[in-house]
Amino acid sequence: MVYETVMVDRDGNIGTITLNRPERFNTFSSELARELNAALADLDADGSIRVVIVKGAGKVFSTGIDITEYPGKTTTEYQEWISLMEKMHITIAGMKKPVIAMAHKYAVANGAGLLFAADFAIVSEDTKIGTTAINVGLLCTGPILPIADRVGKKKALEMLLSGDMIDAREALALGLVNKVVPVEKLEEETLAFAGRLIAKSPTAIRMGKEFYYNMQEMPLSRRFAYSVELFARLCTTEDAREGVSAFLEKRQPVWKGK
Repeated sequence: MVYETVMVDRDGNIGTITLNRPERFNTFSSELARELNAALADLDADGSIRVVIVKGAGKVFSTGIDITEYPGKTTTEYQEWISLMEKMHITIAGMKKPVIAMAHKYAVANGAGLLFAADFAIVSEDTKIGTTAINVGLLCTGPILPIADRVGKKKALEMLLSGDMIDAREALALGLVNKVVPVEKLEEETLAFAGRLIAKSPTAIRMGKEFYYNMQEMPLSRRFAYSVELFARLCTTEDAREGVSAFLEKRQPVWKGK
């Protein structure tokens, strides 16, 4: 597929999606939102890809939705527009492969939403993160959804209703990112993190991600039942048998993804 607003690269087991509207600070146009979801689905369907990285071209990761698309819509049209902007959350949660956000400088509004939607996030130490739509009379309701339980009521409301930015270190302390690294080491550290995931059983990675997102919707008692059921299924896989055998034989496992 030919894309206009994102770039897709494949290098071994890693697929990289680059938001490619640097002249607009990688803001989400409707076209970019559609192409991002299509590129994510494309890489998830590619059997050679084990990890997906999302990054931004130019000076920033992303500064949100392209506000030039805002004026003149009906309520129904606004619902369709914002649903498209937030579809990435559902797309990423439903993917079999882990998605890493590699963010620099600014991840703001829907850019913060993409950072929060990703399974993992590695950010440069100069990164500022903010759910800033309140500053123009709107709300970052979508970006807040995946983090509200994680940061607690008071911080979630502060982020939603103040629009204040947080820096990379605070984001790390809040559990919103996995790693904060020097600017010049951002790509190196992200690729190293991706490499650690690739070294694991692809079957266990896929089932682990499935477990995490599915159990979010369950009451506590059902979570434990689901945990037992999924673990039992995992025990019957070729990768599990290979992993245990390799451990007992003191050798590196050879994963088949089965």
